[in-house]
Amino acid sequence: MPTEEEASDRAHRAVVDVDDEPRAVLAAYRRRLHVPDLPLSRLAWAGAMSLFGLALVLRLWGLGTIDELIFDETYYVKDGYTLTQEGVEMSWPEEPDAAFEAGDVDSYDPEGAYVVHPPLGKWVIGTGMTLLGADTAWGWRISSAVLGAVAALLLARIGRRLFRSTTAGLIAGLLLAIDGVTLVHSRTSLLDPFLMLFALAAFGALLIDRDRFRERLAVASAQLHTASLAPAPLGVSGGLRPWRLLAGVLLGMACAVKWSGLYFLAVFGIMTVLWDWWARRTAGERGWLLGGLVRDAIPAFFAMVGTALLTYLASWAGWFSSQVGYNRHLAVEKGVATGHGAIDSLISLWLYHVQAYEFHVGLDAEHPYAANPWGWLLQLRPTNFYYRSYEYGEQGCEVAKCASHILSVGNPLIWWLGTLALLVTLAVAVLRRDGRAWAALSGILAGYVPWLMYTERTIFTFYTVAFAPWLMLCLAYVMALVIGGKRSDRERRLAGGLFVGSLLVLIVLVSAFFWPIWTGQVIDLEQWRYRMWLPSWT
Repeated sequence: MPTEEEASDRAHRAVVDVDDEPRAVLAAYRRRLHVPDLPLSRLAWAGAMSLFGLALVLRLWGLGTIDELIFDETYYVKDGYTLTQEGVEMSWPEEPDAAFEAGDVDSYDPEGAYVVHPPLGKWVIGTGMTLLGADTAWGWRISSAVLGAVAALLLARIGRRLFRSTTAGLIAGLLLAIDGVTLVHSRTSLLDPFLMLFALAAFGALLIDRDRFRERLAVASAQLHTASLAPAPLGVSGGLRPWRLLAGVLLGMACAVKWSGLYFLAVFGIMTVLWDWWARRTAGERGWLLGGLVRDAIPAFFAMVGTALLTYLASWAGWFSSQVGYNRHLAVEKGVATGHGAIDSLISLWLYHVQAYEFHVGLDAEHPYAANPWGWLLQLRPTNFYYRSYEYGEQGCEVAKCASHILSVGNPLIWWLGTLALLVTLAVAVLRRDGRAWAALSGILAGYVPWLMYTERTIFTFYTVAFAPWLMLCLAYVMALVIGGKRSDRERRLAGGLFVGSLLVLIVLVSAFFWPIWTGQVIDLEQWRYRMWLPSWT
């Protein structure tokens, strides 16, 4: 027979249980929808900022040592400069590089230049020259270096949110910070690293949008459940979704760097809608398909595609305001002008794009470093950015022959293990239906798979930088699986942690070994040969 005090205590607990029912229901919906609990972690931020510092040092160290335009810098640096001066890319006289490198940066012609890539990436390069000067290699490359380090910071934070693991996020960020493909691009002014950065940032924005939508859906569903109310015919409203709008802007910026940003826009747009459909179905909405179409998919199209289109057009503002931009009045020249200035400008831009598209699809000229995309993941034919040979006494060479080389080859361990990790991630995605794995593969689908359709075109392995972050996410994901989750026993986690830690140390050492041929250091020719692991690298 319970005492009066025990009876009173039981009654009090019963009241508390009833009062906490809404909280319990909400917790159940949050678990069902995989709503993350990501509290502010000073340790996670400290780790991410440390990686940012490491990445920045690696990218800034000796950035201006090679004071000549290398590889495609010959196009994009000069284009970036004239954009800041004239608002459009300008033509240059024959063999202008030597004069430009010597500081004669204003020797361009008065006519606009024919270019086949949108202007935003070149605007970013030009911004660096505005800050540090166009007569210095630091000015040419500072934008790439700083934003390349930012990408490592972003990936560490994105990996943490995607995998709900600070460890996995920091592993992904470390891999990006020390890999050769991303490092070489960050120390060279090409367009592809900016494409990568904007696509990666958009991916992160969509992850935040996904989590906030699921939180909103969990709260609304719990309230309806507790009140025994039926949801609206089309389900719970998604509300305002500013992070999805931001993703649209960022993907528009990616397209304004290179048209291959369109693949990221398409894949990420489908991905975010599938996330919403899954969430509505999991929350128990009966009309989840129609509701997701009306409330999510259609608004998402306008929020992302519409915003991306406006952002892309805005990137051409300099061309619209110019009278010397190439093909600026093409509508008049083709006899299709309407007499309305704004409409004719858009028609001219469209016709210009048709010309550029025909150039891209018809590009099949032979090039010594052209590479079939089937070999990209294994880095079978990396792109040579710069090579000089020296005799004894030249440029500090202390042996009979030396070499200075910048080879855009990834850390072999990262890319070879990463290729294996892609297969494992795909298997886990299919067999376990793990949404984290599918999300990690999305960037591969957008940045790599489309190139498999263009094997006859002149394309290069350095394009891999665009999807490199997602390869690192897959490798970090598999490493996290090896370590084990929080529910794994202590011995398993210890063994897995020691194995992954040892592997990361080895990867760091390999990066240190390849550092000279990523940064153009003058080294003994024999030492250079030691770093040519495959015959196809030379």
